[in-house]
Amino acid sequence: MDGKRVILFLILLAELAMAGPVDIVRIKYGGGGDWYNDPDEEINLLKELGRRTGVEVRAEKLALSLLDDEIFLHPFLFLTGHGEIKFTQAEVKRLRRHLAAGGFLYADDDYGMDASFRREMKKVFPDQELVELPCDHPLFTVYYDFSKGFPKIHEHEPGRPVVYGIFFQGRLVVLYTYNTNISDGWTPIHGDSEEVREQAFRAGINIIWYALTRP
Repeated sequence: MDGKRVILFLILLAELAMAGPVDIVRIKYGGGGDWYNDPDEEINLLKELGRRTGVEVRAEKLALSLLDDEIFLHPFLFLTGHGEIKFTQAEVKRLRRHLAAGGFLYADDDYGMDASFRREMKKVFPDQELVELPCDHPLFTVYYDFSKGFPKIHEHEPGRPVVYGIFFQGRLVVLYTYNTNISDGWTPIHGDSEEVREQAFRAGINIIWYALTRP
């Protein structure tokens, strides 16, 4: 890292420190899907984020309904699971309000949630589409280099991993990873190799770092 980038990095760390510890809220949802699966995933990711970047983190379990008023104190939301996702109309309105106000949602398909997630996102942003992010999007190189795209951590479907986004007023507010299951690599229970877990952590750090530093 050259001198100019070091200075910019230190300025950014100072700004992030003033904003308080970085945390992740896992979203509770209805419909029957297991929003609670692998509960240590984001805790492990936050620990790695703090260790590698120096950012202050709050690495503890936070799970909230979209109707909890506390949700607005937490800009980074995380959603995962298997199977059906269903939001009430009140939850749809609350999620849109959160994201329009500067929040960020990362959703990782742990297999089986694709159809229902797309349906619910259409309710939240009826005039926007989930679009594939090209590999030259800043997300892929904001901290670690994934200029060829994110890795496939777990094989659920044949084919390549795909990263989608929803943009609101020119700002990426929803990030959705499909056919990669990055978050499973943040927990040791699946028996992934150290190399695979390292790639998962690096991708996760890029996601958080982008969310923290995006325009």
